Amino acid sequence: MALMPKRVKHRKSQRGRIKGNATRGNRVVFGDFGLQAVQGGWIKAQTIEAGRIAAQQYVRGEGRLYIRIFPHKPTTARPLETRMGKGKGEPEFWVAVVKRGTVLFELGGVPEEQARVCFARLAHKMPIPVRLIRRRPA
Repeated sequence: MALMPKRVKHRKSQRGRIKGNATRGNRVVFGDFGLQAVQGGWIKAQTIEAGRIAAQQYVRGEGRLYIRIFPHKPTTARPLETRMGKGKGEPEFWVAVVKRGTVLFELGGVPEEQARVCFARLAHKMPIPVRLIRRRPA
């Protein structure tokens, strides 16, 4: 089941712009390794779920996977072959707005080589370029 909010204040939202670097959620906090966005963009709820399944199938209960993003933004679409006008379309799917530098996923309790392979599998599913980062010593 794809992620989505339980309740929202407004059913439809405007597109907005993704500018600048992430100032929050940009370092590894929960695990030992993280997957960081190199570029900004939208990530669908279905894509996050596909990444979660790919990572958990590889880890097989050895490590712990943390998902650091959540799709709060509804994206609307008009039906195909519909004339212009008649208002905004209905909400079609949910996306997470990701700025450059945001940590998307974290992995703990596995060696670095295993984390590298796991995140390589996960990176293939992401619509934006990502990179592996390590936790900084406190």
